[in-house]
Amino acid sequence: MNMTPKEIVKYLDDYIIGQFEAKKAIAIALRNRYRRMQLPKEIQEDIMPKNILMIGSTGVGKTEIARRLAKMMALPFVKVEASKYTEVGFVGRDVESMVRDLVNISINLVKSEHKEKNKADIDEYVEKMIIEKLLPPLPKGANEEKKEQYKKSFEKMKTRLKKGELDELEIEVEINNSLGEFGDATMPPEVIKVQESIMKIISSKTSSIKKEVRVKEAKEILKNEASEKLLDFDKIKAGALERVENGGIIFIDEIDKIAVSSNSSSRQDPSKEGVQRDLLPLVEGSDVNTKYGVVKTNHILFISAGAFHLSKPSDLIPELQGRFPLRVELNSLDEDALYKILTIPKNSLLKQYKALLGVEKVDLEFDDEAIKAIAKISQMANEKLEDIGARRLHTVVEKLLEDISFIADEKKGEKIVVSKELVHEKLDIVANDEDVSRYIL
Repeated sequence: MNMTPKEIVKYLDDYIIGQFEAKKAIAIALRNRYRRMQLPKEIQEDIMPKNILMIGSTGVGKTEIARRLAKMMALPFVKVEASKYTEVGFVGRDVESMVRDLVNISINLVKSEHKEKNKADIDEYVEKMIIEKLLPPLPKGANEEKKEQYKKSFEKMKTRLKKGELDELEIEVEINNSLGEFGDATMPPEVIKVQESIMKIISSKTSSIKKEVRVKEAKEILKNEASEKLLDFDKIKAGALERVENGGIIFIDEIDKIAVSSNSSSRQDPSKEGVQRDLLPLVEGSDVNTKYGVVKTNHILFISAGAFHLSKPSDLIPELQGRFPLRVELNSLDEDALYKILTIPKNSLLKQYKALLGVEKVDLEFDDEAIKAIAKISQMANEKLEDIGARRLHTVVEKLLEDISFIADEKKGEKIVVSKELVHEKLDIVANDEDVSRYIL
């Protein structure tokens, strides 16, 4: 998707309020990847991605910006938390596993695209397999008349199958027990090889089992079988690896948790600095072995984020700092921003609750003054307690609507309007008592 930076920012504005500088920096970084791919090969290799460090409190939109972009552009995207990794030599996840996670996501992404592209062939294969199980087979040496009758019966069954009229009938299908082509790519290659060797021995004896299932379930089982037979897995692998290397995004959250504060006299084990040094080769560009082949990380875009309350970006080792040349500071959310978050985004929290209660045939509405009151109480809670940004809205709105949600099935066909008075009635006692707020809001 070749969107301009302005188009990218406009798309993000539908989901994330404010934070223009962060949106702009990432939009430019993504556009530069498209620009790079239009250049001659010899120049492409020399143009490295400008990795981004986002600084801001929790709940201000750091993760959401990266997640929305990856979804919009159909790029392999993985979010990891830096604090979950350990230095080489310690038990725990090594940093290279984030690249293997990214490859696994890319494989599934490309495989889904190939399935969609070959949907007609896959559906035709599934229909043929089901109908052949439902219709008596054509006897050998059948004359032309019988062949024609069989053909007509086949077409009638096909029409009924498409309409769902045969969904409740039962047929026998074979279910593959062996480890599929696309197993767990998050494991180290040496572990995967051992696992595959064991599974080959096991699957050679019990490669599949026969089971009676409804036609509705058989459709899904046979779709997987059709994919295995009709899709070109070598092409999928090649496309997935290429997409990782030239379009992959790794979002490293909580990078401040592995920064060693200059004020800190103690150092946790496994060493925070050790994790940074292990991370450095990935960000600089290195080769990582995965189940599907070697991945070069030179052109993967790394976006890191952290609150940096107890440390600062300069507490990261200098080499790692240098690999995140773009710094973007995200603003804390004030009352006005929280109000906009509740009203403007396409997937706003209030729209979600309205849709959820709509399932119970309850028409839920919010007065504008009520929304302003929710924003104000959320802002007050953020000031008094820990500032968790927009995440505070989830807690406040859930507390406000819990009684309505509890009895929603009894209010079928009714319209419920959430007023300013109701907001204050439900939340004032909690919001004004700091001790209670700590436990509830």
